[in-house]
Amino acid sequence: MTSLTSTAISLLDLAHVRDTGSYREAYERSVETAQCADRLGFTRFWLAEHHNMDGIGSSATTVLIGHIAGATSRIRVGSGGIMLPNHSPLVVAEQFGTLATLYPDRIDLGLGRAPGSDQATMRALRRDIQSNGENFPEQLAELQFYLGEPQPGQKVHAVPGVGTHVPIWLLGSSLFSARLAAQRGLPYAFASHFAPRLLMEALQIYRNNFQPSAVLEKPYAAIGVPLVAAPTDEEADFLFTTVQQGILSLIRGQSLRQKPPVETMNGRWTLEEKHHIDDFLDIAVVGSKATVTEKLQRLQQETGADEFIFTNNIYDHRHHLRSLEIVAEIFKA
Repeated sequence: MTSLTSTAISLLDLAHVRDTGSYREAYERSVETAQCADRLGFTRFWLAEHHNMDGIGSSATTVLIGHIAGATSRIRVGSGGIMLPNHSPLVVAEQFGTLATLYPDRIDLGLGRAPGSDQATMRALRRDIQSNGENFPEQLAELQFYLGEPQPGQKVHAVPGVGTHVPIWLLGSSLFSARLAAQRGLPYAFASHFAPRLLMEALQIYRNNFQPSAVLEKPYAAIGVPLVAAPTDEEADFLFTTVQQGILSLIRGQSLRQKPPVETMNGRWTLEEKHHIDDFLDIAVVGSKATVTEKLQRLQQETGADEFIFTNNIYDHRHHLRSLEIVAEIFKA
Protein backbone atom coordinates (compact mmCIF):
# COMPACT_ATOMS: atom_id res chain seq x y z
CA MET A 1 0.00 0.00 0.00
CA THR A 2 1.07 3.59 -0.71
CA SER A 3 2.29 5.66 2.23
CA LEU A 4 0.12 8.67 2.98
CA THR A 5 2.74 10.64 4.89
CA SER A 6 3.80 12.59 1.79
CA THR A 7 0.21 13.65 0.98
CA ALA A 8 -0.95 17.00 2.38
CA ILE A 9 -4.32 17.19 4.11
CA SER A 10 -6.63 20.20 4.20
CA LEU A 11 -10.24 21.17 4.92
CA LEU A 12 -13.06 22.81 2.96
CA ASP A 13 -15.70 24.48 5.14
CA LEU A 14 -19.11 25.99 4.31
CA ALA A 15 -20.01 27.26 7.80
CA HIS A 16 -22.93 24.82 7.93
CA VAL A 17 -25.85 25.78 10.17
CA ARG A 18 -27.58 23.02 12.09
CA ASP A 19 -31.34 22.57 11.91
CA THR A 20 -31.89 24.26 15.28
CA GLY A 21 -28.80 26.49 15.21
CA SER A 22 -27.81 29.98 14.11
CA TYR A 23 -25.25 31.45 11.73
CA ARG A 24 -23.33 32.85 14.68
CA GLU A 25 -23.02 29.36 16.13
CA ALA A 26 -21.90 28.08 12.73
CA TYR A 27 -19.14 30.68 12.62
CA GLU A 28 -18.02 29.75 16.12
CA ARG A 29 -17.81 26.10 15.08
CA SER A 30 -15.83 27.03 11.96
CA VAL A 31 -13.30 28.88 14.11
CA GLU A 32 -13.00 25.90 16.48
CA THR A 33 -12.62 23.56 13.50
CA ALA A 34 -9.88 25.71 11.97
CA GLN A 35 -8.07 25.92 15.29
CA CYS A 36 -8.26 22.14 15.65
CA ALA A 37 -6.95 21.66 12.09
CA ASP A 38 -4.18 24.17 12.81
CA ARG A 39 -3.13 22.23 15.89
CA LEU A 40 -3.29 18.85 14.09
CA GLY A 41 -1.04 19.94 11.21
CA PHE A 42 -3.53 20.36 8.36
CA THR A 43 -2.07 22.41 5.52
CA ARG A 44 -4.96 24.73 4.69
CA PHE A 45 -8.51 25.67 5.66
CA TRP A 46 -10.65 26.88 2.77
CA LEU A 47 -14.12 28.45 2.63
CA ALA A 48 -16.39 28.32 -0.41
CA GLU A 49 -18.55 31.05 -1.90
CA HIS A 50 -22.23 30.09 -2.09
CA HIS A 51 -25.25 32.38 -2.22
CA ASN A 52 -28.97 32.15 -1.42
CA MET A 53 -28.60 28.76 0.26
CA ASP A 54 -30.27 28.51 3.65
CA GLY A 55 -27.88 26.73 5.97
CA ILE A 56 -24.65 27.72 4.18
CA GLY A 57 -22.97 30.64 5.94
CA SER A 58 -19.91 31.24 3.75
CA SER A 59 -21.36 33.73 1.26
CA ALA A 60 -19.14 36.61 2.48
CA THR A 61 -16.10 34.44 1.92
CA THR A 62 -13.33 37.03 2.30
CA VAL A 63 -14.82 38.29 5.58
CA LEU A 64 -14.74 34.77 7.03
CA ILE A 65 -11.22 34.14 5.72
CA GLY A 66 -9.99 37.15 7.69
CA HIS A 67 -11.91 36.03 10.77
CA ILE A 68 -10.48 32.49 10.61
CA ALA A 69 -6.94 33.66 9.85
CA GLY A 70 -7.07 35.97 12.85
CA ALA A 71 -8.07 33.09 15.12
CA THR A 72 -5.32 30.70 13.95
CA SER A 73 -1.55 30.91 13.81
CA ARG A 74 -0.02 28.59 11.20
CA ILE A 75 -2.56 27.03 8.86
CA ARG A 76 -3.10 28.60 5.44
CA VAL A 77 -6.58 30.09 5.02
CA GLY A 78 -8.26 30.82 1.72
CA SER A 79 -11.07 30.37 -0.75
CA GLY A 80 -12.22 27.14 -2.26
CA GLY A 81 -13.28 29.12 -4.07
CA ILE A 82 -14.16 32.66 -5.02
CA MET A 83 -16.47 32.59 -8.06
CA LEU A 84 -14.58 35.12 -10.16
CA PRO A 85 -17.36 35.92 -12.67
CA ASN A 86 -19.38 37.31 -9.73
CA HIS A 87 -16.74 39.93 -8.98
CA SER A 88 -14.48 42.59 -10.41
CA PRO A 89 -10.89 41.28 -10.59
CA LEU A 90 -9.72 44.57 -9.09
CA VAL A 91 -11.99 44.17 -6.04
CA VAL A 92 -10.81 40.57 -5.53
CA ALA A 93 -7.18 41.72 -5.79
CA GLU A 94 -7.79 44.45 -3.21
CA GLN A 95 -9.55 42.09 -0.81
CA PHE A 96 -6.96 39.34 -1.00
CA GLY A 97 -4.13 41.85 -1.08
CA THR A 98 -5.47 43.16 2.22
CA LEU A 99 -5.69 39.65 3.66
CA ALA A 100 -2.17 38.80 2.49
CA THR A 101 -0.86 41.99 4.07
CA LEU A 102 -2.54 41.18 7.38
CA TYR A 103 -1.53 37.49 7.32
CA PRO A 104 1.69 37.15 5.27
CA ASP A 105 2.31 33.79 3.55
CA ARG A 106 -0.94 32.32 4.90
CA ILE A 107 -3.58 33.30 2.31
CA ASP A 108 -4.70 31.24 -0.72
CA LEU A 109 -6.92 32.46 -3.55
CA GLY A 110 -8.83 29.56 -5.08
CA LEU A 111 -10.95 30.56 -8.07
CA GLY A 112 -13.97 29.03 -9.77
CA ARG A 113 -16.03 30.15 -12.74
CA ALA A 114 -19.48 28.90 -11.67
CA PRO A 115 -22.03 31.31 -10.15
CA GLY A 116 -22.17 29.48 -6.82
CA SER A 117 -25.97 29.65 -6.86
CA ASP A 118 -29.04 29.61 -9.11
CA GLN A 119 -29.68 31.79 -12.16
CA ALA A 120 -31.90 34.31 -10.36
CA THR A 121 -29.28 34.87 -7.68
CA MET A 122 -26.58 35.13 -10.32
CA ARG A 123 -28.51 37.99 -11.93
CA ALA A 124 -28.79 39.70 -8.54
CA LEU A 125 -25.04 39.31 -7.95
CA ARG A 126 -23.73 40.43 -11.33
CA ARG A 127 -24.22 43.86 -12.73
CA ASP A 128 -23.27 42.43 -16.13
CA ILE A 129 -25.69 39.56 -16.56
CA GLN A 130 -24.00 38.67 -19.86
CA SER A 131 -20.99 37.44 -17.87
CA ASN A 132 -21.30 33.66 -18.04
CA GLY A 133 -17.79 32.46 -17.30
CA GLU A 134 -16.66 32.38 -20.92
CA ASN A 135 -14.25 35.26 -20.26
CA PHE A 136 -12.82 33.57 -17.19
CA PRO A 137 -9.29 33.29 -18.69
CA GLU A 138 -9.26 37.05 -19.34
CA GLN A 139 -10.53 37.75 -15.82
CA LEU A 140 -7.83 35.49 -14.40
CA ALA A 141 -5.13 37.30 -16.36
CA GLU A 142 -6.45 40.66 -15.14
CA LEU A 143 -6.42 39.46 -11.54
CA GLN A 144 -2.88 38.13 -11.85
CA PHE A 145 -1.85 41.49 -13.33
CA TYR A 146 -3.23 43.39 -10.33
CA LEU A 147 -1.48 41.06 -7.85
CA GLY A 148 1.84 41.20 -9.69
CA GLU A 149 4.58 43.77 -9.78
CA PRO A 150 3.60 47.28 -11.00
CA GLN A 151 4.25 47.91 -14.68
CA PRO A 152 5.49 51.13 -16.35
CA GLY A 153 2.54 53.32 -17.28
CA GLN A 154 0.06 51.24 -15.28
CA LYS A 155 -2.83 53.51 -14.32
CA VAL A 156 -4.91 51.22 -12.09
CA HIS A 157 -3.38 49.48 -9.09
CA ALA A 158 -4.81 47.17 -6.46
CA VAL A 159 -4.04 49.02 -3.21
CA PRO A 160 -3.19 46.93 -1.30
CA GLY A 161 -2.63 43.95 -3.54
CA VAL A 162 0.00 45.03 -6.01
CA GLY A 163 3.17 43.01 -5.56
CA THR A 164 1.62 40.57 -3.08
CA HIS A 165 1.56 37.64 -5.54
CA VAL A 166 -1.19 35.90 -3.56
CA PRO A 167 -1.04 32.20 -4.55
CA ILE A 168 -3.82 31.45 -7.05
CA TRP A 169 -5.42 28.04 -7.48
CA LEU A 170 -7.89 27.03 -10.16
CA LEU A 171 -10.83 24.90 -9.06
CA GLY A 172 -13.33 23.01 -11.12
CA SER A 173 -15.73 20.11 -11.54
CA SER A 174 -15.33 19.91 -15.33
CA LEU A 175 -12.34 19.80 -17.69
CA PHE A 176 -12.20 23.54 -18.48
CA SER A 177 -10.19 24.60 -15.43
CA ALA A 178 -7.93 21.55 -15.71
CA ARG A 179 -6.79 22.73 -19.12
CA LEU A 180 -6.49 26.36 -18.04
CA ALA A 181 -4.54 25.50 -14.88
CA ALA A 182 -2.16 23.42 -16.99
CA GLN A 183 -1.68 26.24 -19.52
CA ARG A 184 -1.03 28.86 -16.82
CA GLY A 185 1.15 26.60 -14.65
CA LEU A 186 -1.10 26.91 -11.59
CA PRO A 187 -2.04 24.45 -8.83
CA TYR A 188 -5.36 22.72 -9.47
CA ALA A 189 -8.11 21.39 -7.20
CA PHE A 190 -10.85 19.14 -8.56
CA ALA A 191 -14.27 19.19 -6.88
CA SER A 192 -14.55 15.42 -6.58
CA HIS A 193 -16.30 15.82 -3.24
CA PHE A 194 -19.49 16.45 -5.21
CA ALA A 195 -18.67 15.71 -8.87
CA PRO A 196 -16.29 12.73 -9.02
CA ARG A 197 -17.25 11.47 -12.49
CA LEU A 198 -14.57 13.40 -14.42
CA LEU A 199 -11.88 13.22 -11.74
CA MET A 200 -9.42 10.91 -13.49
CA GLU A 201 -9.83 12.57 -16.88
CA ALA A 202 -9.34 16.03 -15.37
CA LEU A 203 -6.17 14.96 -13.56
CA GLN A 204 -4.79 13.39 -16.74
CA ILE A 205 -5.47 16.52 -18.79
CA TYR A 206 -3.90 18.73 -16.14
CA ARG A 207 -0.73 16.66 -15.78
CA ASN A 208 -0.23 15.88 -19.47
CA ASN A 209 -0.57 19.52 -20.54
CA PHE A 210 1.14 21.26 -17.63
CA GLN A 211 3.44 24.15 -18.52
CA PRO A 212 5.95 25.19 -15.83
CA SER A 213 5.51 28.75 -14.63
CA ALA A 214 7.07 31.28 -12.27
CA VAL A 215 4.89 29.90 -9.46
CA LEU A 216 5.01 26.15 -10.10
CA GLU A 217 7.63 23.91 -11.71
CA LYS A 218 5.54 20.74 -11.89
CA PRO A 219 1.83 19.85 -11.56
CA TYR A 220 0.26 20.02 -8.12
CA ALA A 221 -3.21 18.53 -7.83
CA ALA A 222 -5.59 18.45 -4.88
CA ILE A 223 -8.88 16.55 -4.81
CA GLY A 224 -12.01 17.04 -2.69
CA VAL A 225 -12.92 14.07 -0.50
CA PRO A 226 -16.02 13.69 1.72
CA LEU A 227 -14.85 12.29 5.04
CA VAL A 228 -16.54 10.71 8.05
CA ALA A 229 -14.17 8.95 10.43
CA ALA A 230 -15.32 7.38 13.70
CA PRO A 231 -14.22 4.65 16.14
CA THR A 232 -16.25 2.00 14.27
CA ASP A 233 -17.56 1.49 10.75
CA GLU A 234 -21.10 1.30 12.10
CA GLU A 235 -20.92 4.67 13.84
CA ALA A 236 -19.33 6.28 10.79
CA ASP A 237 -22.14 4.98 8.56
CA PHE A 238 -24.65 6.40 11.04
CA LEU A 239 -22.97 9.83 11.09
CA PHE A 240 -22.73 9.77 7.29
CA THR A 241 -26.52 9.94 7.01
CA THR A 242 -26.24 13.67 7.81
CA VAL A 243 -24.22 14.05 4.60
CA GLN A 244 -26.71 11.96 2.61
CA GLN A 245 -29.65 13.96 3.93
CA GLY A 246 -27.86 17.17 2.95
CA ILE A 247 -27.45 16.05 -0.66
CA LEU A 248 -31.06 14.89 -0.71
CA SER A 249 -32.15 18.36 0.41
CA LEU A 250 -29.98 19.91 -2.30
CA ILE A 251 -31.58 17.71 -4.98
CA ARG A 252 -35.06 18.63 -3.76
CA GLY A 253 -34.32 22.36 -3.48
CA GLN A 254 -34.87 22.37 0.29
CA SER A 255 -33.01 24.06 3.15
CA LEU A 256 -29.43 22.87 3.55
CA ARG A 257 -29.38 23.17 7.33
CA GLN A 258 -27.68 20.14 8.84
CA LYS A 259 -29.96 17.36 9.99
CA PRO A 260 -29.08 14.92 12.79
CA PRO A 261 -28.08 11.41 11.70
CA VAL A 262 -30.72 8.71 11.37
CA GLU A 263 -30.63 4.94 11.73
CA THR A 264 -31.51 4.36 8.07
CA MET A 265 -32.16 6.33 4.91
CA ASN A 266 -34.71 3.77 3.75
CA GLY A 267 -38.04 5.47 3.24
CA ARG A 268 -36.41 8.91 3.11
CA TRP A 269 -35.34 8.78 -0.51
CA THR A 270 -36.54 7.19 -3.73
CA LEU A 271 -34.41 4.61 -5.50
CA GLU A 272 -33.55 7.19 -8.17
CA GLU A 273 -32.51 9.72 -5.53
CA LYS A 274 -30.38 7.09 -3.81
CA HIS A 275 -28.52 6.31 -7.03
CA HIS A 276 -27.96 10.02 -7.66
CA ILE A 277 -26.61 10.59 -4.15
CA ASP A 278 -24.39 7.51 -4.36
CA ASP A 279 -22.88 8.92 -7.57
CA PHE A 280 -22.52 12.35 -5.96
CA LEU A 281 -20.61 10.84 -3.03
CA ASP A 282 -18.80 8.14 -4.98
CA ILE A 283 -15.35 8.76 -3.47
CA ALA A 284 -16.56 9.45 0.08
CA VAL A 285 -14.28 7.93 2.72
CA VAL A 286 -16.40 6.65 5.61
CA GLY A 287 -15.43 4.28 8.40
CA SER A 288 -13.17 3.42 11.28
CA LYS A 289 -9.50 4.36 11.38
CA ALA A 290 -8.52 1.10 9.68
CA THR A 291 -11.20 1.41 7.00
CA VAL A 292 -10.43 5.07 6.32
CA THR A 293 -6.71 4.29 6.07
CA GLU A 294 -7.33 1.56 3.49
CA LYS A 295 -9.71 3.72 1.44
CA LEU A 296 -7.37 6.72 1.44
CA GLN A 297 -4.39 4.57 0.44
CA ARG A 298 -6.41 3.19 -2.46
CA LEU A 299 -7.58 6.66 -3.48
CA GLN A 300 -4.02 7.98 -3.37
CA GLN A 301 -2.81 5.07 -5.50
CA GLU A 302 -5.54 5.64 -8.07
CA THR A 303 -5.23 9.42 -8.33
CA GLY A 304 -1.68 10.28 -7.27
CA ALA A 305 -3.16 13.33 -5.55
CA ASP A 306 -0.67 15.66 -3.91
CA GLU A 307 -3.29 16.79 -1.43
CA PHE A 308 -6.65 15.71 -0.06
CA ILE A 309 -9.09 18.50 0.76
CA PHE A 310 -11.68 16.98 3.08
CA THR A 311 -15.26 17.98 3.62
CA ASN A 312 -16.29 16.82 7.09
CA ASN A 313 -20.02 17.44 7.37
CA ILE A 314 -20.89 15.85 10.73
CA TYR A 315 -23.81 17.04 12.86
CA ASP A 316 -22.33 16.75 16.36
CA HIS A 317 -19.38 19.13 16.66
CA ARG A 318 -17.52 16.80 19.05
CA HIS A 319 -17.71 14.01 16.50
CA HIS A 320 -16.75 16.47 13.76
CA LEU A 321 -13.49 17.32 15.57
CA ARG A 322 -12.91 13.67 16.47
CA SER A 323 -13.07 12.79 12.77
CA LEU A 324 -10.27 15.28 12.08
CA GLU A 325 -8.18 13.82 14.89
CA ILE A 326 -8.57 10.33 13.46
CA VAL A 327 -7.51 11.31 9.96
CA ALA A 328 -4.58 13.37 11.29
CA GLU A 329 -3.35 10.28 13.16
CA ILE A 330 -3.50 8.28 9.93
CA PHE A 331 -1.31 10.74 8.04
CA LYS A 332 1.24 10.94 10.85
CA ALA A 333 1.48 7.17 11.31
